[in-house]
Amino acid sequence: MSFSEPITTSGQIRNGLKKGFVIVLSSAPFGILFGAIAIDNGFSMAEAALMSAFVFGGASQLVGIELFGHHVAAWMIVLSVLAVNFRHVLYSAAVSPIFGRFPLLKRCLSFFLLTDPQFAETEKREEQTPVTFAWYIAMGGVVWIGWVGNTIVGALFGSLIGDPKAIGIDVLLPVYFLGLVMGFRKRHNFLPVLVAGAVGSVVAYWVVGSPWHISVGAALGIVVAAILPPPGASDHDVKDPALETEAA
Repeated sequence: MSFSEPITTSGQIRNGLKKGFVIVLSSAPFGILFGAIAIDNGFSMAEAALMSAFVFGGASQLVGIELFGHHVAAWMIVLSVLAVNFRHVLYSAAVSPIFGRFPLLKRCLSFFLLTDPQFAETEKREEQTPVTFAWYIAMGGVVWIGWVGNTIVGALFGSLIGDPKAIGIDVLLPVYFLGLVMGFRKRHNFLPVLVAGAVGSVVAYWVVGSPWHISVGAALGIVVAAILPPPGASDHDVKDPALETEAA
């Protein structure tokens, strides 16, 4: 285990700010796109910014705003957003041992700031050195401010983008998520879980449609991960010949 990362509070904050700034740059197109779409669907700039500030859920915001623009029933919008954000239930369970080290109020704030890249970076850092609240809040705060700021930029200048599909912006989100997934490629049973989730999601997309395919793919990946043996299980299955001789 490496402890090369800075251990002082100021060092942790600097590292968190750096990680957060990278995330802000990579997520900027999504925030700008959301701001533009929100304006197109009748939101004011203030309403779009407030939605980003309080919902803070990129993909679910895009889904919700599109459904809102098509005058879909409120209960259907809520269920669709729940389907998209179902993965956060899994994220929360995974990081609970980490957040359990924080006081209650800090723990609640940490869960609010838990996004896809925040989860990925937190898991990777915990493998090297214990995650502190100073590091986490520095990264999460930068990402939150950047997301709201990019939403405002999109609301102001989104009309200059034109058709997102014409310049390939519509593929940025799946490419971005693929990059996050590949960051865990060295994890135990990564490939079978990835294949199960991908196949389940594609099949569900054609059978039940979007956004439910996200939850179906995630659920299938969980089932496969639960069935497969955990790390080191094969070592425990090897019997000691000496013990077998004594038993005989």
